[in-house]
Amino acid sequence: MKGKLIVIEGLDGSGKATQAKRLAAVLEQQGRRVREISFPNYESDSSALVKMYLSGAFGREPGDVNAYAASSFYAVDRYAGMKQDWGPFYEAGGILIADRYTTSNAVHQCCKLPREKWDEYLEWLFHYEYALLHLPKPDMVVYLRLEIETSQHLMSGRYHGDEKKKDIHESNTDYLQHAHLAADYCAEKYAWRTVECASGSTLRGIDEIGGDVLHAVLPLL
Repeated sequence: MKGKLIVIEGLDGSGKATQAKRLAAVLEQQGRRVREISFPNYESDSSALVKMYLSGAFGREPGDVNAYAASSFYAVDRYAGMKQDWGPFYEAGGILIADRYTTSNAVHQCCKLPREKWDEYLEWLFHYEYALLHLPKPDMVVYLRLEIETSQHLMSGRYHGDEKKKDIHESNTDYLQHAHLAADYCAEKYAWRTVECASGSTLRGIDEIGGDVLHAVLPLL
């Protein structure tokens, strides 16, 4: 009996890692078999091409690597993780909480393309990862929505104002603005469960956001 795959998605700084850990801990306390996974897996050799891409080895602009090539870098990392790590746990009925997944390709690569090409790319992406690579399809995607200005502010705080630490995605405001539009588009198109991370210009508390995430997920389990 296959398990469940719940993906926490959102822009940089939206709290994906925090909420994934929080959700996994709560479900574990309830006695459920839970594992948290995160992509890319920077501790694995399978993320080598992702690290080269994000460091600018293939070009300093995100668009220097086209959406299909970049998507393949991330997909291979997920495939390796499934084969070497978390696949058997999922196949045996475990619950996976993923900090990013195929949905991150949808957000961050879709926005490299003209708007009229988004649907064509998304159809290719999900067919490639789910049908051809046989990666599990998420049972739910929770989208932590955050305006780009707030995301940038939080990212700067993460690096203590050192802009040199940002990768080629994080340092490109125009790219991130397009990613925000792509995320909203995907959330509506694929009925992701949207959780707002701010009320107006005020960030909501971690526990408050976490309560909304848990409320969205529990009916699935």
